[in-house]
Amino acid sequence: MRSNPYLSFNGQCEEAFRFYEECLGGKIAMLMTYGSSPTAAQAPPEWHGKILHVTFDLGESLLQGADALPGHYVKPQGFSVVLNMDDPAEAERVFDALAHEGTVELPLQQTFWAKRFGILVDRFGIPWTMNCAAPM
Repeated sequence: MRSNPYLSFNGQCEEAFRFYEECLGGKIAMLMTYGSSPTAAQAPPEWHGKILHVTFDLGESLLQGADALPGHYVKPQGFSVVLNMDDPAEAERVFDALAHEGTVELPLQQTFWAKRFGILVDRFGIPWTMNCAAPM
């Protein structure tokens, strides 16, 4: 069994996942709009260009997401997407990229358990936790 985050957006899903491609180096494996789906008639016409489902391949991990239908979006809270990395320089690069136009809640720093650890909310409202663990 595997689990992965499924992120909800308020109309910016495609923009967010294109941004994640740049920041994380993964690849969008599947992207479907409401208008190109068999359920197009159930979505408002102005939402046909929005994303019904996206799958983003990060190698051994996946991120998935969609644009919530109008009136159904809820701001993300109570979780974060955790990125575990080995290389402090790469952790800094990814953290800085994701933080662009977002909010840094805890700057990336060395801790007693990690070479680098930090928390941010990206410009799309998605919370991220960066962990670059120190060898035990």
